Amino acid sequence: MVASNLVLLSNAGDVARTVLDQLRAQDVPVRVMVRRDDARAAELRVLGAEVVIGDLTRPETVAAALEGVGRMYFAMPVSPDQLLAATVVASVAREHGELDGLVDMSQMTVSQMTATSTGESDQQRLHWLSEQVFDWSGLPVVHVRPTAFLDNPLFTTLAARSIRDNGTIALPFGTGRTSPIAVDDVARVVATVLRDPAPHIGHVYELTGPRTVDMTEMAEEFSRALGRPVSYVDVPLDRWRSEVLAKAGLPPHTEQHIATMARLHRENRYDRTSDDVERVTGVPAQTIEAFVAARRDFYLG
Repeated sequence: MVASNLVLLSNAGDVARTVLDQLRAQDVPVRVMVRRDDARAAELRVLGAEVVIGDLTRPETVAAALEGVGRMYFAMPVSPDQLLAATVVASVAREHGELDGLVDMSQMTVSQMTATSTGESDQQRLHWLSEQVFDWSGLPVVHVRPTAFLDNPLFTTLAARSIRDNGTIALPFGTGRTSPIAVDDVARVVATVLRDPAPHIGHVYELTGPRTVDMTEMAEEFSRALGRPVSYVDVPLDRWRSEVLAKAGLPPHTEQHIATMARLHRENRYDRTSDDVERVTGVPAQTIEAFVAARRDFYLG
């Protein structure tokens, strides 16, 4: 094993799991940090990963996980500890690491933020600040800023439920446009950068689907993919938050983030596209129709 090729994935979330599959398919050695040695950790070992137990907010475990690592993927679930974890990783990597590439999973909304903007969620602000920390650190950083994920429950679980019930997608996005991206496409970008970081250092990649659509157009793509009529129902944001989001049992920080994403969609803040997926990987991002068609049984039940 060549130490400089060893990749550390900071979690085992959806993107990281897909990155793991892609890197191991090319015999790139991968270490994954998890918080517990449980069944999920055992599954990661079966997939070919070295597994270490650690916590991104604890410097001593981050230092141990970074030993011998040349490249790192930093990402966290939605969490109020986002900035603390980024600061710990940046500090420890400067003092103990020998990284030639660090991929930071950020969010597209950061592209439209300033030091004093206040319209975004607490989570989006933490991502903005985390990017500043990584940039100030002097580490060889690549920021990856995906827009909303097609795999998000808004477009999967909730959509499937209402499609089965009454043939609709019910969300509070108004006439706002969006260009959601699949986890698989984001993972392809991350894996490409981790395999050979040098050409990408200092870049910011904004990752979207191939075109923006309003929700009526999104429903039309669902209709084509599923072979049945699907229409969009615009739900007032306050009602959706109280009748749908509040009943999901999410932590307040996460609930506030999702509610803000919905509001920003309604304000048309997600109306943007980029060809960065294709520029980095050579393959364009998949369409909404292709994503849904590949999951037809899930949506129709």
